[in-house]
Amino acid sequence: MTTTPSSRRTRVATSRSPRVEASHRTRVAVIGGGQNSEHEVGLATAASVAASLDPRTYDAVRLTIGRDGHWSDAAGHAFPGGLADAVAVISGCDVVFPAVHGPRGEDGALAALCELAGVPYVGSGIGAGALAMDKWATKLVAEALGIRTARAVLVTAPTDTVALPMPVVVKPVAAGSSHGVTRVADPALLAGAVEEALLHDSRVLVEEFVAGREIDVAVLGTADGDRRVGPPLEIVVEAGALFDTDSKYDGTADFRLPAQVSEDEHRRLTSASLALFDALGCAGVARFDFFLTPAGLVLNEVNTMPGMTGQSQVPRMFASTGLAYPDLLDALVTAALRGPR
Repeated sequence: MTTTPSSRRTRVATSRSPRVEASHRTRVAVIGGGQNSEHEVGLATAASVAASLDPRTYDAVRLTIGRDGHWSDAAGHAFPGGLADAVAVISGCDVVFPAVHGPRGEDGALAALCELAGVPYVGSGIGAGALAMDKWATKLVAEALGIRTARAVLVTAPTDTVALPMPVVVKPVAAGSSHGVTRVADPALLAGAVEEALLHDSRVLVEEFVAGREIDVAVLGTADGDRRVGPPLEIVVEAGALFDTDSKYDGTADFRLPAQVSEDEHRRLTSASLALFDALGCAGVARFDFFLTPAGLVLNEVNTMPGMTGQSQVPRMFASTGLAYPDLLDALVTAALRGPR
């Protein structure tokens, strides 16, 4: 598996942005919402982050991207100059905390905006965001690392041929929060499921259904260039069911933390997560979702901007190790300010 070069640790540890020294409190632009189906989740994440950044250290500057793509300030007032006005606010901040999940946010779009504005930002860079958001590309990276993924067919139309045994899972290639995801057991219903997924993306994955325990692992890139792995978390669902959009956000999700796994399973989960974190070029925090089957691990997907409210999986994982939610946010902002990507 991939390891972190010692030179990376040295470079990160000795590089510090002059912005940190310039003011008593660090101005953090927290961007929420988003022009996608995960808009509400992005609002919740941004509100939680802005409220939980330690006010003695940070001055949170709230910005929101509307469903229509228009930007507004903390009071909900739209910027007359649109994106140009938003960039002016961002440029006046020390660091950006992008809290936009899904397309036009997590996929590297906001990272690109921050790069062009010359402002440090929390989380993965352009390439890592784009790769991890693309489930087909992520499969190729995982398989190259020797990490199994579900057998899949890439389709672009409901009439495309799919030679996989039923049941299958139909999902958009680049979308999140399980929007457009359907489990299909009847071949007659496949075309309709593909049509639904095509509402969210122009490419669709049809995957062989994997029966196994759903285990998540989070990796946090630290300010000194190291990586910290949280304890595995199990999502318990009924046999044959999916952890869908409703169960993710209606408060009924059954999380088991830490997941009860063997020492060998824990080692393999950790090793696979670190290998993917490095190979994709992730930064900040990323969540790796696996199925644990009798035949071993199967990667489901990678999230470079996972849910980040205090009750989301990743903050829960690290809180169980003693890293409280405000401290996790502080670690993310500090890492963004101190190191080149």
